Amino acid sequence: MSRAPGGLPRVPRPARIARQPVNSGRFEQRRSGDCGLCAFPSAERKEEPTQASTMEIVYVYVKKRSEFGKQCNFSDRHAELNIDISPNPELAAQFVERNPVDTGIQCSTSMSEHEANTERFEMETRGVNHVEGGWPKDVNPQELEQTIRFRKKVEKDENYINAIMQLGSIMEHCIKQNNAIDIYEEYFDDEEAVEVTEEAPSAKTINVFRDPQEIKRTATHLSWHPDGNRKLAVAYSCLDFQRAPAGMSYESYIWDLENPNRPELALKSSSPLVTLEYNPKDSHVLLGGCYNGQIACWDIRKGSLVADLSTIEFSHRDPVYGSIWLQSKTGTECFSASTDGQVMWWDIRKLSEPTEVVIMDISRKEQLENALGATSLEFESTLPTKFMVGTEQGIVISCNRKAKTSAEKIVCTFSGHHGPIYALQRNPFYPKNFLTVGDWTARIWSEDSRESSIMWTKYHMAYLTDGAWSPIRPAVFFTTKMDGTLDIWDLVFKQCDPALSLKVCDEALFCLRVQDNGCLIACGSQLGTTTLLEVSSGLSTLQRNEKNIASSMFERETRREKILEARHREMRLKEKGKAEGKDEDQRDELLAVDLNELVTTAEEEFFSVIFSELKRKEAEAMRKKSKARKRSSAKADDVLVEEDAGEGEDAWEAEDAEGENGREEEGGEEERPA
Repeated sequence: MSRAPGGLPRVPRPARIARQPVNSGRFEQRRSGDCGLCAFPSAERKEEPTQASTMEIVYVYVKKRSEFGKQCNFSDRHAELNIDISPNPELAAQFVERNPVDTGIQCSTSMSEHEANTERFEMETRGVNHVEGGWPKDVNPQELEQTIRFRKKVEKDENYINAIMQLGSIMEHCIKQNNAIDIYEEYFDDEEAVEVTEEAPSAKTINVFRDPQEIKRTATHLSWHPDGNRKLAVAYSCLDFQRAPAGMSYESYIWDLENPNRPELALKSSSPLVTLEYNPKDSHVLLGGCYNGQIACWDIRKGSLVADLSTIEFSHRDPVYGSIWLQSKTGTECFSASTDGQVMWWDIRKLSEPTEVVIMDISRKEQLENALGATSLEFESTLPTKFMVGTEQGIVISCNRKAKTSAEKIVCTFSGHHGPIYALQRNPFYPKNFLTVGDWTARIWSEDSRESSIMWTKYHMAYLTDGAWSPIRPAVFFTTKMDGTLDIWDLVFKQCDPALSLKVCDEALFCLRVQDNGCLIACGSQLGTTTLLEVSSGLSTLQRNEKNIASSMFERETRREKILEARHREMRLKEKGKAEGKDEDQRDELLAVDLNELVTTAEEEFFSVIFSELKRKEAEAMRKKSKARKRSSAKADDVLVEEDAGEGEDAWEAEDAEGENGREEEGGEEERPA
């Protein structure tokens, strides 16, 4: 190959090609150029027409110089040694020989397997049985002659063809519509109750949120975010009286369900939070009840610090165990309860003091020292004037906020637990029935039966700590226990035992909250661990006729308790009547006694009293005489000691003379004591 003066190889020109163009006229054909090593800035060449061609054919080769890249200049040169580094034996001592060396090599092709479980598409064949009809009464469809005669008569009518033409187009549209749309399709499957599923009740753990602090605290309260339920607010506190560890944090947290590693926001307060509730009308506002009795309010748009705080003088004296938002127009009203025996109403626009205070004194004397400590609160938005309070003494107090006097605000009480009531909630479908959790049982009550609960669970070995109804199914409720177990009760399935018992953790479970869709349950433990569980579809889907079954069950048990109450009332009245009858019989028997016996008895009693009185007087007289004799003998002894014998004889004579004179005067004067 010959080279150009610049060092580039000389490339021969392509042969001239004469061809007939497809399109008439001139055309341009863009190619990459003669050669990738062309040294010219731009290669553009016009070919002259050949002698053999009859038309002028032009080929244009166009390529920019920048597309060739850097210019390459090749030349012939011998090999050169730039550097020669000889081996250094001393450097070998710094290394460790690796012998043998094992290296794994995968020669086969990497494979991956993917599976997709799709729902089976069910095919259904449906048929329609058309029966001939529409004949007049005087025409028998079974008789062929009558039907032919009637058809001919109708076909001769002038309006027959017009009617057929009009109906034909309508019928054609309906047939096409039936072919395109399933006329048997049900558009509102979600509204209809589904069949009872045969799937066994189950639950699985979705996530675990742990207290990030080194000193672990109890998760005392949970609250779901009202919009979407994608966040969870958890209140942390130590409820052991005067046993809070030194250096314990006062912060509570808001968790994002998809990020269990770090809380989304920390809520800082001056005292540990016992309760924490989202505002249902404004999800940015939260209400908290503190351990020192204060009420705090946060606006997360302003940060983690408290937006407003109640003054300590007008707050509760004990920890706030219940706080609930009220359904008001402004969305700023709430109320709280504490073990100091007070229920207070607040407006977060002015938290300096409560707007109203009710003392939980069931004697209706409004004395704070006699008030029952409140441990749980219940408020149903459908009953805006009523609220219920669970107390430390195991009594549920039903109250009416709109009563005229404070004493009338306490309507009635329900007693049945042996210890504090930790949970109190009305059934979301039947507000007349409510659930209480305390001591070792959970009880279902009816407002129509005040003396006893209508249903209750068995006494468990572990103490119950919290409970809640399912917002989807009226016959399902949940309870937590001190042994770390979550019990799910399905009254339609069975009443004696829970439908599912799940060991959530080793420590005691303290609080429980169910999501609005009934699928997710959050459980807080004593060491600050919040476990998120998802229940099976059978426990979170309304079953067929479940509302009617639950309603009839509650009504039946209420009637049974009323009958038992009436029976007990009758038995008490009979016992009272028997006691009164015995008293009347005794009176009749006393009246029937003989009058002579009564007179004799009265005389004997009278004379016995007189004789006893005479004996008493005689005994007193004898006692006085003996005392006088003792005094006289003592005086005589003293005289004998002092006087001599002669003087003693004169004294005795004088005494004898005085004695004779005294005996002579006995008839005239009263005897005087010596």
